[in-house]
Amino acid sequence: MSSPRDSTTKEPGFAQALLCFVVIILIIAWGLFRLAVDLHSLMFLCLLWAGAHTSWLGYRFVDIRALMGEAIARALPAIYIFFLIGMVIASFMHSGTIATLMYFGLGWLSPALFLVLGLVLCALMSLATGTSWGTVGTLGVVFIGIGDAMGIPLPLVAGMVVCGATFGDKMSPVSDTTNLAAMSAETNLYRHIYSMFYTTAPSFLLAMLLFFGIGMAYSGTALAGNEIDAIRSALATRYQLFPLVTLLPLLVLASLSLRRVAAEVTMSISVLVAVAVAILYQGGSGVVVLNALWANTPGDTGIASLDELLGRGGVYSMAWTMLLAIMALALGGILHGSGILRALLAGIISRVKHVASLIATTIASGLLGNLAMGEAYISIILNCQLFRASYERLGLDRAVLSRSVEEGSTLTTALIPWTTAGAFYTATLGVPVLDYAPYAFFNYLNALVSIAMATVGIGLLRPRGQLQTP
Repeated sequence: MSSPRDSTTKEPGFAQALLCFVVIILIIAWGLFRLAVDLHSLMFLCLLWAGAHTSWLGYRFVDIRALMGEAIARALPAIYIFFLIGMVIASFMHSGTIATLMYFGLGWLSPALFLVLGLVLCALMSLATGTSWGTVGTLGVVFIGIGDAMGIPLPLVAGMVVCGATFGDKMSPVSDTTNLAAMSAETNLYRHIYSMFYTTAPSFLLAMLLFFGIGMAYSGTALAGNEIDAIRSALATRYQLFPLVTLLPLLVLASLSLRRVAAEVTMSISVLVAVAVAILYQGGSGVVVLNALWANTPGDTGIASLDELLGRGGVYSMAWTMLLAIMALALGGILHGSGILRALLAGIISRVKHVASLIATTIASGLLGNLAMGEAYISIILNCQLFRASYERLGLDRAVLSRSVEEGSTLTTALIPWTTAGAFYTATLGVPVLDYAPYAFFNYLNALVSIAMATVGIGLLRPRGQLQTP
């Protein structure tokens, strides 16, 4: 990101950068947890605070506005996807795609194995398509419905979905964050994935064990069979559920993603296919189906929780999320463009002397970047730039840098309410970030496993691929 810096502007010092960042965190934490103020209002106060610091550095209002606008412009592809995901969910509801997955899922999934199987299926879909958002917006919505029918707490189900979706997004060669991290660290894509396998595989296995153990505890508390039968009967009455037709929109979405067709094009085509299925096969009104792309309405099965689920989706449902994301991106633009975040991190990096400390600091820096900027993309780029020299100085392969940056940026973005990912998952799954975060085991276990392995010298690749000794 360019900066309108000239001879009249000053570089921020470490003390000022620390003060600016700490107050931003306090505003959000105190307002959100203590006063229950809406995040949008808190973001507005943070923008004023960051803008005042930037103005003190010599930036004019037009410069500050340019920093905000540039950050938002860089994230326009993500904003387009916000619109499209809302339409994908609504169209999949009307086409019977979601209903089909729920109908057959309720027939063969058991409560004891629901969480671990759901985790694997979300991971496989995200790995194949390279998108955690698409996985959450499709399979995630399905599992929320099935989990609710089985009597499993929704925060637990949402945590499982986020874990699986994040795993695939992190490890997929067609994932945007995976490619961005490799590119920003100037390492080979498959070298990057190979490096991540060292820490990601054991972390995912640990998460699977945790979900298996928790799932066993719920094996005796599922809804009675007649209640599940009532839900399946309601779905079969409301929709025609021939999978070769109703799953066509999902198959189009998956196949185009595998062919690496642009996400915007892939989602647009899948929406059109779903609309055609909804009108021509399900017999829906064209007006009702098209209006649902903007604002969906509850279903009419007679089961309240099911009707609420079938009424999700539409562009309007994403408005809260999109507005929050835009404000968070604007804040990130100020902090990054004015050098405040860079000054804060540079003061920390200069004190790092050991490999394990460097990796821990890189991961923490990714978390701080997400907290400040609300978006993993900028955090990935910035941290690869900031830490590259330190990894080279300690004789580490750049793939270790790209891996650590992903573990700090890609994995933690889902755990913060005001990031684009956190806000999107909340809007899509209907579960607040702070409710599902304790159960997103993989997202924070991966960081802990990575630091522990670095401490004992496992998985530390040399530039030529040999393992670093402890």
